[in-house]
Amino acid sequence: MSFLPKSRKARTRLLLLAVISPVVILAVGLTLWGMRDSISLFYTPSQAAEAKPAPGRAIQLGGLVAAGSVVKHPDGRVEFTVQDKIAADRVVYQGDLPDLFREGQGIVAEGSYRADGVFEAKRVLAKHDETYMPKEVADALKEQGEWRPEGAPAPSYGGRTGGPT
Repeated sequence: MSFLPKSRKARTRLLLLAVISPVVILAVGLTLWGMRDSISLFYTPSQAAEAKPAPGRAIQLGGLVAAGSVVKHPDGRVEFTVQDKIAADRVVYQGDLPDLFREGQGIVAEGSYRADGVFEAKRVLAKHDETYMPKEVADALKEQGEWRPEGAPAPSYGGRTGGPT
């Protein structure tokens, strides 16, 4: 008993499908494999601690800039801490910060972790007016119960560098 249909037209269609399917699957697989490094995942400090992204992997780190953590160096390098309710990460950035960058505000830093665990930012994005916070940061802060309604004072974590107090 043959598995092929008796109709010549049906056998032609089946053969055509058998030839095209692997080509399409290969093309989709190669496209996804080629795009794997261009995808930039978003993490809060606690999500990054849990996920442990590989050093050098491009990600976005978002949260609140910790009060008293901003250190500006004469060579243009800036160090600050980005935190959420659970964890905090040290960020190093070379360049000029956005005009609206300040302590206690939500930011998104694009870059990667170094082998020593410090986040090296290539770009820092700050909120652009009094009511805006990046959607990913706002959603993550709401999920952790950290969301501050408009006009509420900035949280004070007491200069903590990680873990709950």
